[in-house]
Amino acid sequence: MARTPSYKEAIEELEAIVQEIESETVDVDVLTEKVKRATFLIKLCKKRLRETDKEVKKILKEFEEEAEEVIEE
Repeated sequence: MARTPSYKEAIEELEAIVQEIESETVDVDVLTEKVKRATFLIKLCKKRLRETDKEVKKILKEFEEEAEEVIEE
C-alpha cells in the first residue's frame, strides 16, 4: 500500500503534472490517469488545508480564552 504524500509532496507532484500537461508531452493514453491523480492530490491538499485551518482556529480560541482569564485576574 502506497503511503499518502505530505502536503509539500502533493503540491510538487501537482506542479509536475501541470507542467507535463501544459507542455503537451503527456500521451493521450496517459492523460486520464494524470488527471485522476491530480484530482486525488487536489482533494488531499484541500483536506489538509481545512484540517490545519480548523486546528489553528482552535488554538487561537484557546489562547484568547486563556488571555481573557489572565486579564480578569
